Amino acid sequence: MTCTSCSGTVESALQGVRGVQKAIVALATEEAEIQYDSKIVGADQLMKAVEDTGFEAILICTGEDRSKVELKLDGVCTERSLRIIEKSLQALPGIEKCSIDPVLNKVSLSYNPDQTGPRNFIEVIESSGSGHLKASLYPEDGGYKPHRHHEIKQYYQSFLWSLVFTIPVILTSMIFMYIPGIKHGLDIKIVNMLSIGELLRWILATPVQFIIGRRFYIGSYKALRHGSANMDVLIALGTNAAYFYSFYSVFKAATSPNFEATDFFETSATLISFILLGKYLEVLAKGKTSDAIAKLMDLAPETATLLIYDKEGNVLDELEIDSRLIQKNDVIKIMPGGKVASDGLVIWGQSHVNESMITGEARPVFKRKGDTVIGGTVNENGVLHIQATHVGSESALSQIVRLVESAQMAKAPVQKFADRISKYFVPLVITIAFFTWLSWFLAGKYHTYPKSLIPSSMDYFELALQFGITVMVIACPCALGLATPTAVMVGTGVGASQGVLIKGGHALESAHKVNCIVFDKTGTLTTGKPVVVSTKLLKNMVLCDFYEYVAAAEVNSEHPLAKAIVQYAKRLRDEENHVWPEVQDFISVTGHGVKAKVGDKEIIVGNKSLMLNSGIHIPVEAYELLAEAEQNAQTGIVVSMNQEVVGVIAISDPLKPGAQDVISILNTMKVKSIMVTGDNQGTANAIAKEVGIDTIVAEARPEQKAEKVKELQMSGFTVAMVGDGINDSPALVSADVGMAIGAGTDIAIEAADIVLMKSNLEDVITAIDLSRKTFTRIRWNYIWALGYNIIGIPIAAGVFFPMTQVRLPPWLAGAAMAASSVSVVLCSLSLKNYKRPKQLETLQIKDIMVQ
Repeated sequence: MTCTSCSGTVESALQGVRGVQKAIVALATEEAEIQYDSKIVGADQLMKAVEDTGFEAILICTGEDRSKVELKLDGVCTERSLRIIEKSLQALPGIEKCSIDPVLNKVSLSYNPDQTGPRNFIEVIESSGSGHLKASLYPEDGGYKPHRHHEIKQYYQSFLWSLVFTIPVILTSMIFMYIPGIKHGLDIKIVNMLSIGELLRWILATPVQFIIGRRFYIGSYKALRHGSANMDVLIALGTNAAYFYSFYSVFKAATSPNFEATDFFETSATLISFILLGKYLEVLAKGKTSDAIAKLMDLAPETATLLIYDKEGNVLDELEIDSRLIQKNDVIKIMPGGKVASDGLVIWGQSHVNESMITGEARPVFKRKGDTVIGGTVNENGVLHIQATHVGSESALSQIVRLVESAQMAKAPVQKFADRISKYFVPLVITIAFFTWLSWFLAGKYHTYPKSLIPSSMDYFELALQFGITVMVIACPCALGLATPTAVMVGTGVGASQGVLIKGGHALESAHKVNCIVFDKTGTLTTGKPVVVSTKLLKNMVLCDFYEYVAAAEVNSEHPLAKAIVQYAKRLRDEENHVWPEVQDFISVTGHGVKAKVGDKEIIVGNKSLMLNSGIHIPVEAYELLAEAEQNAQTGIVVSMNQEVVGVIAISDPLKPGAQDVISILNTMKVKSIMVTGDNQGTANAIAKEVGIDTIVAEARPEQKAEKVKELQMSGFTVAMVGDGINDSPALVSADVGMAIGAGTDIAIEAADIVLMKSNLEDVITAIDLSRKTFTRIRWNYIWALGYNIIGIPIAAGVFFPMTQVRLPPWLAGAAMAASSVSVVLCSLSLKNYKRPKQLETLQIKDIMVQ
């Protein structure tokens, strides 16, 4: 595809297929992402729809491929043995689909990874074949990458071949004419007025026009057949005009005793050569825009060390296997310096793991028993045994790759501007070119300009023709089409490498306009690891018994404060696996607390609003304890048993390192900061004062957070919401830009537009700054692409020729056209050198140790 006209044609064709719900075609990646009803239409029909528009289609993957594996059979395969293998595989639990290709000896399986995996399939195949058959993973074909390399190679070879013919054409028409001896030889007439030089140029230019340049004819035919006009149409028209006029001139000279031929064979040949060079450089540069995905995919190790256990849990053996054969619950050994082969849970050992390639976190993270690790990260010093939890397409790495791929497919709203222009661009250029030729032709015929303006080597018709050809070949819709997608591709790739996952052009475009950020408190401004700092009982009872009831009620809650209470209760008992009393009638009141029946007691644990709404009287002493906690930036939790307040728990959640600096930097960026929290007013005020936030909304339920976001939008703000992505999901969805903050494996990908892989607040600034820099690059791309055409077309049309007597030769116009596309891609690629704001580099981050 050469320009947005091509991608628009394919997109329209796909959207016209019955059963297709949504189709996006990306010019920069040359990929289509289609959502469709598989009961109505299949992948084969969609590929045919693309091929009917005149483009080649290669299936990269379907939704069914997410848990799919292909195995290669080695050995003598009979019809009977294949039938036995198929039945044996279909009998396995978790098998959804099984098919065998007897020609390629290939077994294709779709399965549920929770129940089975590829090693089980290999075992079944090898045992079913009476030991005569061996099975292994089918070699990957690399998807569309070989085709991208083939395209680059094809353009390079075409350019080299065009040079072989074009250089002699240029030499005979422009250089040798000034060397007396050679000029005399080239001017020798063969037939009538046809000279050796003209014949040589015709012979050399013909293969360039029709063999090397056939791609432009094919592209033009396909585009015109579907009622659209693309870049190929302009190139074909321009080069054809030069070639066929030259051919007519040479033919007339050969058949006439007194007609002096003037040919432009060097124009058509040079044009095609420069355009091929431009396309080669363009596909080369476009390939570099998707480097981020290639780097992510290369993170996964090729092999893994699988531990084999006996029934007593002792290690029997170690096997080196292909990492694609890892199944859920496998135990993998990770040596120092080795890559973590799968997402998993550390079950033995301790070490530091470098997660910078996934989360962007520069410092190695300490891991011990019970901690999670991410596939593709690097183990630094100790030996780890990990139990695989997410494999294949479920892994964090696969999800990140899919997210970045989807981001690079998604169109920014600003792209619609280029799409609208591209519809009319080529027809408009052809019209301008025709009227340019007509104007100069009529002006020459009726002598409205001095004859001295016409070069000695041509007449007024040829001068007019040259101006018309130059207009056609200088105009460049490609640069306009590539302005946004290439910048978005590089921007999202750079973001991924910094631990900031931006979900496409829409998120980038919205983020650069953000002038107000709404922060959640717990886990966003604070560490999200709250700890119980004090407990005050209002009734005479043993503290352990008090926490027995409270922890039993809170153990079913996912809230960070509930987890802090349960953790404190465990420490009191000095038992990690203490069994809490049975709970009945458990109710979680979002943003307020929990209610439950524990034994013969009705327990309510939560804020004062929950107590008052439940009709429970709060004594003065409890109010004083709550006020004291609030003044100390702590959260006060009230506990009632059988409708009577029995205690107040004070919980502290320390501020994240650098939180004050981040708010200060946002102020300098003219971004207003607001805190919205479900916590009480006193604690919220204390935290806000500490970080430097003036506007606070406290005791807000999730829906009230979303309402506050909408209220700010109505006031004219472009709002970003920063939250943990779970409790804050209504507000994340309501905001112009939702930013989910959290570790790479626990991110609420669906709700947010931007996912901050690290839990560092400074990444909020990185996300906004990167989006602003990316959008600045898009603006520069559009200024260049539009400015080039607005200035270039009048110069090519000879508007300034009568005053300056300087005209643009068609071959130079072709070179300028090729350079414009390449320059736009290179401008986008310069984003790869993105550096975070200097204020962040000087920011001192101190670790907070939570005991």
